[in-house]
Amino acid sequence: MDQQHLDDRELLLQFKTPATKEKGFTGIIKKYQEKLYWHIRRMVVDHEDANDVLQNMFIKVWNALDNFREDSQLYTWLYRIATNESLTYIEQQKKRASVSLSDVENGLSNKLKADKNYDSNKIEWKLQLAMQQLPEKQRVVFSLRYYDEMPYQKMSIVLETSEGALKASYHHAVKKIEDYILNH
Repeated sequence: MDQQHLDDRELLLQFKTPATKEKGFTGIIKKYQEKLYWHIRRMVVDHEDANDVLQNMFIKVWNALDNFREDSQLYTWLYRIATNESLTYIEQQKKRASVSLSDVENGLSNKLKADKNYDSNKIEWKLQLAMQQLPEKQRVVFSLRYYDEMPYQKMSIVLETSEGALKASYHHAVKKIEDYILNH
């Protein structure tokens, strides 16, 4: 059977068996890397940066997977690590540049505008630019809900926040995005 179609329990069992550890890990990567890449990319914007964050995330996963207790779904656990790695990366960018958050956000907007496919008239580009104006936490909540269609219950596990707070964050994010799109 193709590794990509194995269920998580089977992949974890392979990983926890020394003879098939690498095969199990490769299966996990194949199954989830594209979803995780796009989740990360929506936060850090740049393709190269997203690849770096994804690679760091999978190194963390390799080191921590033996301790994964399976009290949450593997997918949820991976999203939490990807989200934390993305936020850490954004924080490092701010420190490295020793500039204000607005400069980093302008930098992200400029990276978007530099993309060869950029077209300011297309709604998906306006949406991406609008997302860059959001505070990090709202950006994550909006991305998980809008693009990944993640239920609030699962999101509360990933982000370790109450469902009520997430609904409020999403509502505020939508409002800001609507305002941005209508006024730009």
